[in-house]
Amino acid sequence: MESLKNRVALVTGGSRGIGREIAIALATAGVNVAVNYRGNAQAAEETCKHVRSLGGKVAAVQGDVSVAGDVRRVVAAAQRELGPIDILVNNAGISRRMPLEQLDERVWDELIRVNLTSAFLMTQAVLPGMRAQRWGRIINVSSVAAQTGGVIGPHYAASKAGMLGLTHSYASLLAKEGITANSIAPALIVTDMLDDLPKGSVEKIPVGRLGTADEVADVAVMLARNGYITGQTINVNGGWYMS
Repeated sequence: MESLKNRVALVTGGSRGIGREIAIALATAGVNVAVNYRGNAQAAEETCKHVRSLGGKVAAVQGDVSVAGDVRRVVAAAQRELGPIDILVNNAGISRRMPLEQLDERVWDELIRVNLTSAFLMTQAVLPGMRAQRWGRIINVSSVAAQTGGVIGPHYAASKAGMLGLTHSYASLLAKEGITANSIAPALIVTDMLDDLPKGSVEKIPVGRLGTADEVADVAVMLARNGYITGQTINVNGGWYMS
């Protein structure tokens, strides 16, 4: 596996939960990290403070990555502070659990825009730099909902399933250019998003417990290091979905 020393990563939604742990894990591996956040500047700074304590370079970059103009600004700011983006982690996402009969076009559009369109916009924005240096890692944080339907609803499942298709296409198109694209599909990880899930969900997990964000982050670092894995979905789900 390759050394990640002095590589540059941009982690969307990196101020909390899984994104925060991925940012910290990459920094531990020697990566300089741009921590993207939408609104919680304090949480982003706390993540940055942790990264600095590890000796790495870090920058907090504010922006809504589901908006094209913000994406351009986020990428430009990250590159200005740290240099060309080598590793992109598309982690930003929301859930919005609700009864099926209340699900409407407004909520559908919001989930697709925030969870899926953001990953497309971010990937397109960093690809020119990756292609120029013929090295890059695209890591999309999907969900077990993409494979099973999950417990939140069709809007969430569809947005996360779309990330898998996005991953497959980029992986196929970029394989000969030194750029890999992979997905991670977690299930029931201890973050504030669990507050949106129904009680008893843990019973779906064969190992009998919830997962932790650092267990997802371990996989992200592995995918960043490995140049031979591409077009894959790595399941971090305690055995809920077995492929």
